[in-house]
Amino acid sequence: MPDTTLKREQIKAAMDAMMAKALETPDAPVAMAIVDSTGNLEAYAKMDNLRLFSRRHALRKAYTAAIMGGDSGANAERMHSQGRSISEMGDSNLTHGQGGLVIMKDGVILGGIGVGGYPSGQADEDLARVGLEALGL
Repeated sequence: MPDTTLKREQIKAAMDAMMAKALETPDAPVAMAIVDSTGNLEAYAKMDNLRLFSRRHALRKAYTAAIMGGDSGANAERMHSQGRSISEMGDSNLTHGQGGLVIMKDGVILGGIGVGGYPSGQADEDLARVGLEALGL
């Protein structure tokens, strides 16, 4: 049976890689979160002087990616194209914000990575991708 959990070493490597990249622009603070496949928090870090909303949004983006089984921005686009809203799902922790990436291995959802704080959802997603690559899956 394939292993369906993230290892502590993988999570640490992902968080370290994201923080190192984020610290290259210290005047643009962000928060980063990794959750398991059920949306439970595995790791969280934030830079100084980050707004409360961005702190929460990083968690929500990671949760959305894991629970919905896809990147948060892509999920929102898909629902929008169907004339639907994420709020229809009935889970207040889900978000439409770009910046959450699903963590998958061999078609199995292992969790999600979320970043919040940059002015652009694409920049959030780019930093989350740094973490995803550092997982070594």
